[in-house]
Amino acid sequence: MKIKDMEQRKWGWLVLFTSMTTLVCCALPIVLVTLGMGAVSAAIFSNVPFLGVMAANKIWLFSISGGLLMLAAWALFRPGRTCPADPVLAEKCNAADRWNKRLLIASVIVWTIGFVAAYLSLPMLEAYERMF
Repeated sequence: MKIKDMEQRKWGWLVLFTSMTTLVCCALPIVLVTLGMGAVSAAIFSNVPFLGVMAANKIWLFSISGGLLMLAAWALFRPGRTCPADPVLAEKCNAADRWNKRLLIASVIVWTIGFVAAYLSLPMLEAYERMF
């Protein structure tokens, strides 16, 4: 495995990790409370103290992870990006591109779920309650 392949893998896993942190910090507690498991959410936050820090700094968390996602999307879809002419390397490059795109899409979906749970779920619930 070449160094370039290792760097691409590290980049993909970094993007997935940062988007997962938004889900764990902000969406998981809301889902647990919605399902009537508020005690479980409280126990998780009391036993894993960094979750409270992440939730308190969710603006930075979402900004940094969103920026990393945009940077990853640019790196994946930037103009002039080509694979090598060698057929074997070109096939590996194309396979890596397919996996990177899948990983990016999964990361964006996870980030979006976390964003909706952290910022949009309460205003949407309040709007719904005002309607009915």
